[in-house]
Amino acid sequence: MTVVVVVRGMAHVNDPAVIERLLTTPGRWAVVGLSQNPRRVAHGVAHFVQQGLGMTIVPVHPRADVVHGETGYATLADVPGPIDVVDVFVRSDLAGAVVDEAIAVGAKAVWLQLGVVDEEAAARAEAAGLDVVMDTCPAIEAPGERAQRR
Repeated sequence: MTVVVVVRGMAHVNDPAVIERLLTTPGRWAVVGLSQNPRRVAHGVAHFVQQGLGMTIVPVHPRADVVHGETGYATLADVPGPIDVVDVFVRSDLAGAVVDEAIAVGAKAVWLQLGVVDEEAAARAEAAGLDVVMDTCPAIEAPGERAQRR
């Protein structure tokens, strides 16, 4: 399924091949906005990314909580080592700053969650060479999950 997001005349199109590669290639996902609160969507999705997809997760939240057994960090700049995907669980008006941080730390991709849309930030990330997925969720896009919805 191809998702097209249109804002102010610009449109980011999620590439199904990029989505599949990100979801099936082992990687380290920094989950921005992940806290210990199990009522937050980020909590469940991060668990799915960790357990269902087999990715390493890194919680990124101002409180730097330990979540799902993984040490948290206050900012992306505080995370030691490489980051493959920055999974963005913040409001759209805050997403641009997170994307800029992802570019600055050398992340390979940004994944803006369902409902998180920032066309300008997506364009900056793409211009910097990052893969971009926007306005969808790994728990929805995972190959087994897509098959179940059909």
